[in-house]
Amino acid sequence: MKYSWRFKLDCVEKYKSRIYIPVPEHSKVSHHDFMHMVRDWQKLFDLYGTDGLKKNGNNRILSTDDRFECVARVMAGESMRKVAFDSQIGVGSIYQWVRKYKLYGYDGLKLKKGRKPKEPNMKKEDKPKNLTKSEKEELIILRRQNEYLKAENAYLKKLRALIVQKRAESSVKAKKQLLSEDSETKDID
Repeated sequence: MKYSWRFKLDCVEKYKSRIYIPVPEHSKVSHHDFMHMVRDWQKLFDLYGTDGLKKNGNNRILSTDDRFECVARVMAGESMRKVAFDSQIGVGSIYQWVRKYKLYGYDGLKLKKGRKPKEPNMKKEDKPKNLTKSEKEELIILRRQNEYLKAENAYLKKLRALIVQKRAESSVKAKKQLLSEDSETKDID
């Protein structure tokens, strides 16, 4: 849940005055976790004043060196929370950077833009370079044949599915006829 700047400031003032602060109704956090947030707000207020409670409008992206500096401080023994407060970054980000540094080293801290491909082995279609006129014509013909074969394959799959469906329907009809003939012979007896 996002809290307004005014709400954070009121909570900090109540916390400093030792007044009980109830958890907001629509908040899904426990009172214990909420009080951790209030203490964090109080620390931000002490460090940066009222600007520390305002949401940083621009999501600044730290360079690999800046990330490494934060990780180095944590590895040297500082707490993740202190490093996060000093650099005005979320504790979760610091945690992820430390984890990635331990797994992959300095390369794990590099910023990777974009999403991973669904099929990691899938390569982008290479455009042929410097083809002769006959090679280009052959490529066009092969692509048309490929499209034709794909369409034919799709048609055959549908045809096979229809045949299987007809066989299943005819076997159901045959079973019904056998059952009805058996019941007629029993009725006669």
